[in-house]
Amino acid sequence: MKLRYFSHSAFEVTTNNGKVILIDPFLDDNPTSTVKSIDVKADYIILTHAHGDHIGDAFKISKRCNSTIICTYELANYCKSKGVSAHDMSIGGGHNFEFGRVKFTIAFHGSQTPEGTYGGQPAGVILTIDNVTIYHTGDTGLFYDMKLIGELNKIDYLLLPIGDNYTMGINDAVRAVELVNPKIAIPMHYNTFPVIKADPNLFKKEVEQLGKNCRIMQFGESIEV
Repeated sequence: MKLRYFSHSAFEVTTNNGKVILIDPFLDDNPTSTVKSIDVKADYIILTHAHGDHIGDAFKISKRCNSTIICTYELANYCKSKGVSAHDMSIGGGHNFEFGRVKFTIAFHGSQTPEGTYGGQPAGVILTIDNVTIYHTGDTGLFYDMKLIGELNKIDYLLLPIGDNYTMGINDAVRAVELVNPKIAIPMHYNTFPVIKADPNLFKKEVEQLGKNCRIMQFGESIEV
């Protein structure tokens, strides 16, 4: 299975049987992404919340590729109003799809659509695909239940924000790594805009001082997981 990082919170997962899942595909208006929406395909798109830098190009990709969008109930209704297919879920719920299992977790943030309407609860997402478990925390502050999430799900890859201002900064993100105890931590949601400027190498250094593993993915990079 391959994990690709576009930048910000946008990732692509390609399963061993070729299914492609995008997470928060903010590409065309993302100044740090060298990949644009026309360059990607998707069988499924997962959205963590309704902010424009996370919905991104989900609708245009979904319409072009006939992708199903997976998200929380209120956001799914918003997606359907835009003429795309959506599978609605809720926090704490899981569902088995053809590519693997999706489960949504709490995330402490906001969720407002680009039009200013309520976008439902923000979420993190746990993906279990090809015997690998990935926890994309979404945009969130630090919360202690991350420890329980880690204990219950045995996380292989933890994707978490470090950019501060809107989400966890480096210090809180390091503590989140302690709580979740993943095999590998991967920083995200940084350096897209000046207000979320952060040094991923400092995050990596502090994580490794805890005796844990960190991988900084370059923008556009793919890795085998």
